[in-house]
Amino acid sequence: MVLGLSLAAFTQLHVIISLIAIVTGLVAMIAFARGTWLARTTHIFIWTTVLTTVTGFLFPFNGFTPAIGTGIVSSVILAIALFALYRSKLQGGARTVYAITATIGLYLNLFVLVVQSFLKIPALHALAPNGNEPPLAAVQGVVLIASIALGFFSARKARRWAPGVQLA
Repeated sequence: MVLGLSLAAFTQLHVIISLIAIVTGLVAMIAFARGTWLARTTHIFIWTTVLTTVTGFLFPFNGFTPAIGTGIVSSVILAIALFALYRSKLQGGARTVYAITATIGLYLNLFVLVVQSFLKIPALHALAPNGNEPPLAAVQGVVLIASIALGFFSARKARRWAPGVQLA
């Protein structure tokens, strides 16, 4: 049991939170890259991403795993994004810092989504049963390239944002 839930129920909750984080992250960051600030969507994205990371640490595990490593990296990235968003209020260079760290946070969620999809969805698992086959690598490559492009356009837009525009 985790937080009073069966492991299956807790896993389902974690997945739902993760999917909300991914969908809102894609909407918020694409809008950000286009110069539009979606405050509610952004706040939902950042906090569900934090919840995804926190709940990921609550799963039973033995020793250090790649998932724990991803969670540690995500925690550091999200702490910086939260600081840029809430403490620095996205003023000046904090906009660029936020654009980069939020994109990395979204990428890490997408990375895990792809890995878990290839593990749990039978048709995808058949394409990459060992987790190191070309189909999985190709999808991860596409996700990485798309995330880099999103981060680039978000950071570029953040640097050009009109002075005095209050985002947070």
